Amino acid sequence: MNRLKEAYRSADAEEIAQACSRIASDAKAEDIVILDLRGISSFTDYFVIMSGRSTRHVQALAESIENELRSKRIKTSRAEGLQEGKWVLLDFDDVIVHVFYHEQRNFFDLEGLWHDAPRIDLAT
Repeated sequence: MNRLKEAYRSADAEEIAQACSRIASDAKAEDIVILDLRGISSFTDYFVIMSGRSTRHVQALAESIENELRSKRIKTSRAEGLQEGKWVLLDFDDVIVHVFYHEQRNFFDLEGLWHDAPRIDLAT
């Protein structure tokens, strides 16, 4: 178990983004997308964007990701929106996770806003 935690501590940002997408997929997140913002953004390297079916599902997705990464000794520097469950932002510094309720995701359209960012294939 200690080696696994060490492996995650030395993981690069893309590996963390992929881990977030796998955790979300296991928790039944919908429409998971990873955007590569390196060279486009000065505040992060990757966005992981997903949708939940209800506000409770959004909260559960965010909690699953945060708890799983915390168990690997990767902690969020900031989490916002968990109480409302409409749009939860988890900031892991080089990776920012956005968990949306469907209507919020369509309204804010982060994929459209960051249309220049390449999409990363999700690991299987």
